[in-house]
Amino acid sequence: MAVNALHSASTGLSALSTALDVIANNLANVNTDGFKASRANFQDLLYSEMAQPGIENANGDQRPTGLYVGLGTKVSGTQIDFAQGPAIPTGNELDLYIEGEGFLQVEVDDEFGDGFAYTRAGNLVTNSDGELVLANDQGRRITPPIVIPADARLVTVNLYGLVTADIPGSDPVEIGTLNLATFQNPAGMRQIGENLFVATVASGDATLGDPRSDGRGSIRQGFLEGSNVDAATELVRLIKTQRAFELNSQSIQAADEALRTLGNLRRF
Repeated sequence: MAVNALHSASTGLSALSTALDVIANNLANVNTDGFKASRANFQDLLYSEMAQPGIENANGDQRPTGLYVGLGTKVSGTQIDFAQGPAIPTGNELDLYIEGEGFLQVEVDDEFGDGFAYTRAGNLVTNSDGELVLANDQGRRITPPIVIPADARLVTVNLYGLVTADIPGSDPVEIGTLNLATFQNPAGMRQIGENLFVATVASGDATLGDPRSDGRGSIRQGFLEGSNVDAATELVRLIKTQRAFELNSQSIQAADEALRTLGNLRRF
């Protein structure tokens, strides 16, 4: 029926609108350090069953196929792509690139669960207390905390996350080790902005450990992980989504014309 066509097309427009939002967000963050692209996943809705397969038809034979009319689509969820982003050289001693699995752990408000969040963006600075913090407007502290001495001339971070500082008049001092957090299901983490993720029941609890242990990645100093958004891929998705949006709009127009024709027939 034309009414079902209207409903199906309207669900298509709604789902495609969400997909456009996801694509636009990906493209907006093409230069965001540590950003991970997302993809909207679709699933079909219920079906109107008009005839079951296998039942006998008028001739006594079994129907080889059924007769089902779908009632549209919806976005079932957004899936995060945790593929490695490119290594961007910066030369900054507090810029860190995680090569492989793992997230840096930072402190957040308790409203986000256990008070911790996780990020791949390794652009760090020190606060007034010498603590390593994220280089953004919130200045989230890295945990476990790493405090850089005020008189340190050079800070070195090796592949294993060991942080050492060169202090005038003394040998290099080990001041701590950066931990990396891993998850059973990273795709189940909740995104809260600021390049941060928090753990959920779906992701499982964070497991902290040293870099290069138990499958964790290594730390490369003087680099940042760029966004893993592929602009060309997103533009292709954008064009396909726009075309699908146009087709669903045409379906609504066709269903409307069919209903108008039926209405005119009833006048006679």
